[in-house]
Amino acid sequence: MQSDNRHGFITFCILALLLFSSRSALPDTYVLNTDNTYPRSTPDGKGFQDLIIKEMFRRIGHKAKIVHVPSERALANANEGIDDGDFVRIAGLDKKYPNLVMVPEKVSEFEFAAFSRNPSIRISGWESLKPYNVGIITGWKILETNVSGTRSLTKVKDDKALFDLLVNDRADIVVFDRLQGAAFIKRERLAGIKPLEPLLARRDMYLYLNRRHADLVPRLAAALREMKQDGTWQRIMSAAF
Repeated sequence: MQSDNRHGFITFCILALLLFSSRSALPDTYVLNTDNTYPRSTPDGKGFQDLIIKEMFRRIGHKAKIVHVPSERALANANEGIDDGDFVRIAGLDKKYPNLVMVPEKVSEFEFAAFSRNPSIRISGWESLKPYNVGIITGWKILETNVSGTRSLTKVKDDKALFDLLVNDRADIVVFDRLQGAAFIKRERLAGIKPLEPLLARRDMYLYLNRRHADLVPRLAAALREMKQDGTWQRIMSAAF
């Protein structure tokens, strides 16, 4: 009887060890949030930034799950550790959000543009926005920093609310990423709204992780550099345009 018990215990230990080993070998899934929209990020995870982020994690043996939340909440959730990270953002946000660590290799680039229904408006940098009623999305930190002293400033939660300001004559100008803005205008068939020239700014954009995942940062940066070197990054970008 004792021999049977011993063998049963040994068998149990072996099975438990195998189960633990198989689970520990499974890739971890990291929840990354974004407020970006088509063609950068889409609900089915097939936007070009989605594909870049997923491939970065795949190359280091993990998975990325992408969720869409409003911009300000996306930052707060990542900083508080509710989610594992946030993309894509300008450099330097770790100064205001101390629990975020930037992956120091750009994922993509944003062109920040002013959109308007009034073709007679002339702009030449952030200062030239001051005579106008302007709209921006809450949580876009480069805009919250640079768009100030305007006749009025309205902050909204997403791209639909942003362009509704123009449609309903509640703003003279809205400031947004030119690529996402052009896609939204086309998708919603908004007549008469166009980006103004020149651009307000062009910035490299990055992935941020919560500090508890800081050990992944150099590996993810290396994976993204490798993607650029072997042509994967360029192929994903080219397919999107």
